[in-house]
Amino acid sequence: MKTTFDLPADLLERSKIAAARRRTSLKKLVVEGLETVLSSDASPANPGEALERLKRGFYLGGEPLKRDEIHVR
Repeated sequence: MKTTFDLPADLLERSKIAAARRRTSLKKLVVEGLETVLSSDASPANPGEALERLKRGFYLGGEPLKRDEIHVR
């Protein structure tokens, strides 16, 4: 799947140099990095638990906004 995102110029430059040194593509370097980060990520025992957590939402403080209040912003 294709996606687009912005990187700071310095990070992009260093990433291109690292990919060239490893004789790989920038895409492969990014995929490897994401896989490394996600493999060490603590995940719930079962996927259903994560889905339920998302459905409940996260309390970030304050009161939830009403639909009209969201669209005003």
